Amino acid sequence: MKTKIAALSLFAIALASCNNEDKKVETVLEVTSFHIKTTASELEFNTLDAQIEETFTSKQPGYIKRQSGVDDQGRYVVLVYWKSQADAKASMDKFMADASVANYANMIEGSTMKMSRFTITDEFTASNSTFTEVMTFKTNEGANAEVFNKVNDRVGPEFSEKQTGFLQRITGKNEAGEQVALAYWDTKSNSDAVINDFMNAPVAKEFMGMMDQSSIDMIRYQSLTSLKNVALTNKDKVVALLNSFNTGDQTPISYINPDKYIQHNLGVADGLKGFGELMHNAPEGGFKANVIRAFQDGDYVFTHTEYEFFGPKAAFDIFRFEDGLIVEHWDNLLPVQKPNPSGHTQFDGTTALSDLDKTEANKAVVRGFIENVLLGHQMDKVASYINPKEYVQHNPAVADGLDGFGAAMKYFAENGLVMEYDNLHMVLGQGNFVLSVSEGKFGKGDHTAYYDLFRLENGLMVEHWDVIAPIPAKSEWKNENGKF
Repeated sequence: MKTKIAALSLFAIALASCNNEDKKVETVLEVTSFHIKTTASELEFNTLDAQIEETFTSKQPGYIKRQSGVDDQGRYVVLVYWKSQADAKASMDKFMADASVANYANMIEGSTMKMSRFTITDEFTASNSTFTEVMTFKTNEGANAEVFNKVNDRVGPEFSEKQTGFLQRITGKNEAGEQVALAYWDTKSNSDAVINDFMNAPVAKEFMGMMDQSSIDMIRYQSLTSLKNVALTNKDKVVALLNSFNTGDQTPISYINPDKYIQHNLGVADGLKGFGELMHNAPEGGFKANVIRAFQDGDYVFTHTEYEFFGPKAAFDIFRFEDGLIVEHWDNLLPVQKPNPSGHTQFDGTTALSDLDKTEANKAVVRGFIENVLLGHQMDKVASYINPKEYVQHNPAVADGLDGFGAAMKYFAENGLVMEYDNLHMVLGQGNFVLSVSEGKFGKGDHTAYYDLFRLENGLMVEHWDVIAPIPAKSEWKNENGKF
């Protein structure tokens, strides 16, 4: 009898163990990705991110774990593990209204933000990971869920778990039919080493083949805590210098080389002394600057700014650096105008930076447009550079689209006016934004500087801002460096 009871007890324990294994605890993984604004400092944002985790997110009910990182295209990812959907939602609702996180939230480019929540049953264990791969996707329409789940479960044991540096794989799904697969690695180099092997592995081909290819979003990113030597960039220094007009902070003045500062604003004397004289002669209330867009191309930083500078001005500034200090400055300013025929101002429109890997190709497109169309007058090539279906125009006098561009050219011709480009002096770019600096004649033939900022998509220009300003006579110059 005792033997039978013991056997039944062992059976009950085994059965309970199996039931516990089948009933894995469900938790929630929140995946948020975004870019920060071009005017934001990566160093400052990373510092604030760590503070947010310590003082806000980790204090919320249901919090389990938070991780954040950035990929080589500047895309940030924040992963937060929660006990329930309700906990995740409550935290986000509070985040959006909490003044203590406002500075952090204001640095995020809202148009790029994407968030999804997934139900998972894996418990995070990869605490020493520095590199993560996150893939979200949907399966093909009509795909058998049970078959897919079996293939998904095979990826780890048949490939990932055999690789050097692999730590953990986590998968999940949500009610919208979206799936997530995470792979945690000890280092980026170990992940990089097996990318091609993974794509060629039979189980990976089977796994990827069941996905809706158009829905796949893959991000491979370095954790912020593992990044070393993140420093103030040249772009950050320029934005801080321009913002000092508003704050009165004297620190950014130290970003200008005191022994070499070549000034191309012809209304300002050369050197740091000339900059000081300009500030000393500011009107009551001083100058103000609202930096709308900021970009970096090698040793050059260029900005698109709304100034209060002897009246409201639209401006582009270019700064050149040597050894971390500003040594040269160009700009072009124009009084703020009314919205154009399409209702666009000189400042509104897209601000999100993307396509960092296409910088040189986009610069080549803009250079080709200036040289072939504006300098070479090959108007039949316009559609090779400007998107014929989408071209948002911010010039104060020109409407959207190729029709608006053509109408402006026709108006000038019919009224004996000119818009001539004679020389292209500079092309600078970062990702999808490219600035060209040209010289020519405008209106009744006035000697003119053209600063044109273009946004590109898929190799074509889709948005345009400019500042067209006359170049003063040499008798009025306060330095001998010339406009260009």
